[in-house]
Amino acid sequence: MARSSDTARTPQGVTSSGIDVLDRAASILFAFRRNDEPLTLTELSVRTGLYKSTLSRLAQALCHHQLLIRRDDGRFWIGSAAMHLSAVYEAGFDLRDILLPAMKELSAETGEAVSFHVRERDHRVCLYRIASRHSIRAEVQQGDTQPLERGAGGRVLLAFAGEPGEPYDTVRSRYVYLSMGERDRETSGISAPVFRVGQELVGALGIVGPSARMGMEEMERYRPRLLDFAARVTKALGGDPEPLLAAAAINAASERVDIGRREPQDGHPEASGQTQEN
Repeated sequence: MARSSDTARTPQGVTSSGIDVLDRAASILFAFRRNDEPLTLTELSVRTGLYKSTLSRLAQALCHHQLLIRRDDGRFWIGSAAMHLSAVYEAGFDLRDILLPAMKELSAETGEAVSFHVRERDHRVCLYRIASRHSIRAEVQQGDTQPLERGAGGRVLLAFAGEPGEPYDTVRSRYVYLSMGERDRETSGISAPVFRVGQELVGALGIVGPSARMGMEEMERYRPRLLDFAARVTKALGGDPEPLLAAAAINAASERVDIGRREPQDGHPEASGQTQEN
């Protein structure tokens, strides 16, 4: 039997699960954004691509289950059941379950150590770490504390906590920081931020290695992949991965252009686009 044109429409902003009614309901819920005012039926129709007749029926069902509320002026907003589901999710949430698989995969891909730093007052703490497969490695252990104002992880934490001026303005625009010999003259690192719901900063995901093996050219090569992994973790934590993915795409394109123009200088490759080199 042919489906009606109303049923055949694919809602905007969702990936099809193959169950039309759930996809349409999900598109309504995901149409709301953090800084919105309550939305009219017309605004929801524009955002979802659904007919108003379909929207009206689904919105009534969602209101029945308290996933939506309808205000006195006829506009809609997220209902109290969403808060209940959020509380259930957080009660069973373990950051390690999301971070560690991604960190292990990134370490396996690069061969270098991968760390995750969080801010604790005026310093940073290595919360999780996956060791390098190499015998010569950067010796930073889980639980170690380090300064905020030196090294890739600390710079990223400061940048997305609102630290003014450079290099933090550049870090906020590129979503990444490269450091060579800044904290330790023998160590290099590259870090990117990870966010949760509301783009709240969770910590800094980074790749760390000896400078002799991980120079600027290697870090430039790792940069798009690090941003991809940071975006993946951010999405899993309920944050918006799009700024990180956009930065990864721009950086990848920039890398393809810049590496082609590099020429050796004093036996070392010229590095372009880095935020910091000591």
